[in-house]
Amino acid sequence: MFLALACAAYAYHVDARRPADDPKKRDYPPVAIILAPIMLPVFAVLYVSLFILRAVLYGIFLILFVITLIVFRESFLLRWLHKIATYIGNKLLDANTILIRLFVKPWAEGPRTF
Repeated sequence: MFLALACAAYAYHVDARRPADDPKKRDYPPVAIILAPIMLPVFAVLYVSLFILRAVLYGIFLILFVITLIVFRESFLLRWLHKIATYIGNKLLDANTILIRLFVKPWAEGPRTF
């Protein structure tokens, strides 16, 4: 607890000595020094529990991914993705073609001479 208090007090001291126009300057309240030893264990527990939760979720994802690969050997998912990607791509190409014809083609043709 003393180490957390000392680190917070030192950081407050360094911040207080910075000029007012320094972009790194933050105006910390002095009460934040007193709360540092109380909040350090809370933050430590939160970070450790968040790490454990991420590890468990990643493990579950890996297990489900392997099971999905084993169970669904038929490539219906790939056919569905191909169909959706082709549909979206065709719509984008149609829209881009219309935009090119509206805006670029008049300038691309150049001046007409008779």
